[in-house]
Amino acid sequence: MFSGMGAFTIFHVLLSLVGIFAGFVVVFGLITARTLDGWTALFLGSTVLTSVTGFLFPFHGLLPSHAIGILSLVALALAIFARYQRRLEGGWRQSYVISSMIALYFNVFIFIVQLFLKVPALKAAAPTQTEAPFKIAQLTALVLFIVLTILATMRFRDIRLRTA
Repeated sequence: MFSGMGAFTIFHVLLSLVGIFAGFVVVFGLITARTLDGWTALFLGSTVLTSVTGFLFPFHGLLPSHAIGILSLVALALAIFARYQRRLEGGWRQSYVISSMIALYFNVFIFIVQLFLKVPALKAAAPTQTEAPFKIAQLTALVLFIVLTILATMRFRDIRLRTA
């Protein structure tokens, strides 16, 4: 998977994978009304670093990945503020859930893009990323995240929080 990749690229990819994995653990916590403080810090920190390191690759002009990175950092700033500054009080709890889910979705969105760029079988199935397999993968991810966000928002809002 990592052959031919530079050390910085490997670091960036590993950060992204850690963020995605930790993010799904956090989603489980949201659905079960657990704060999962350590996993949350790992998710938020690694996802911020993933977005920031994405801007450190050489590029010419603003790319779609940069726009996603900017939007992700805005969502992460809101999630961090709601979680740590506002302590999930009142409407900040919902803001935290939604902004965290958006940041995780953006990470997964870019992961799917990269899979279709780098994995030969996926690249052959959708060489320009305008073909049905790519669109179906992205639509499936979007629908999954919409459902998970609604469920997490409802469950994390209505249940007294348990620390874990």
